[in-house]
Amino acid sequence: MELRWLEDFIALARTQHFSRAAEEQNVTQPTFSRRIKLLEEEMGSTLVNRQNLPLTLTPSGEEFLGLCQEVTRRIDATRQRLSHLAEEEAGQLRLAAPQSLLAHFLPEWLSGWAYPPPLTPDLRATGWLCSDYFEALARDECDVALTYWPQVEGHLMPETEGLEHRCLGSERMVPVSLPEVDGRPRFSLETGRRSTLPLIAYHSRGLIDMALRRHLQGLTGTPGFRVLHESIQSGNIRELVCLGYGLGWLPERTVREALAEGTLVRAGDARWEVPLEIRLYRRRDDGQAAVEGFWEALAEPAPNPDTFPDPSSDALS
Repeated sequence: MELRWLEDFIALARTQHFSRAAEEQNVTQPTFSRRIKLLEEEMGSTLVNRQNLPLTLTPSGEEFLGLCQEVTRRIDATRQRLSHLAEEEAGQLRLAAPQSLLAHFLPEWLSGWAYPPPLTPDLRATGWLCSDYFEALARDECDVALTYWPQVEGHLMPETEGLEHRCLGSERMVPVSLPEVDGRPRFSLETGRRSTLPLIAYHSRGLIDMALRRHLQGLTGTPGFRVLHESIQSGNIRELVCLGYGLGWLPERTVREALAEGTLVRAGDARWEVPLEIRLYRRRDDGQAAVEGFWEALAEPAPNPDTFPDPSSDALS
């Protein structure tokens, strides 16, 4: 019996349709049907009611489905654990972080280390909300998570119980717009509360959006906004702002060059800027030697060869 047969059976039970299950498993329907038949022969029992549409499982099939799910779940968990062990042996630290921090903060920060810590970014995380990072830490899907954090916290903050953090730096979210020919912003926050401006916004359930809203609530003369688009990634917001669809708040690190060149301009003065911290989180009970050594090194004022071991040393293996 092959593992893929069990996966085939789970797909068939979920879709209740041979052709859809075959497509999901990336095989032809005749091949898929043959594998289900071989599975039934191996088990010595009819598992599928083929006379019903949509298909249903026989009592034997229902019993067998639970076994299939348990076996595949254990195998997946074992695969993840083996992968994790391989990463531990290599001394790699799995990092989850937004795209803007990976591209515009992390390289510069790592350049300050004589022996940079062996951080391996998980690129899936570039599409996560802040709460997703903390859930991934709790599930041991990453070792450390780098994220923006409001300097003024609100009541809808993500759950961070069991985690600890270190502040690695700061950032300012600055409002930017495409310029007019005369250099003025096409969309200006200084037009007053009677105006309604098109906004390229962050995801409404994200921390950055919450920080922006709280900051704007404390200002006077805030214009109204018409949200044209929401995005998790600041790069997507920048692209639409550069096309002239509206204004948006972007991390200052990501737009310094554009502001200097005049391809983007500030949509308002300094009072519209939103301060953020750049925090690194980890699980408080993480016992990995590599994570512990890295975390201790972060407590030092300036990374150097003595505060983080050489990656070739045994301390990271």
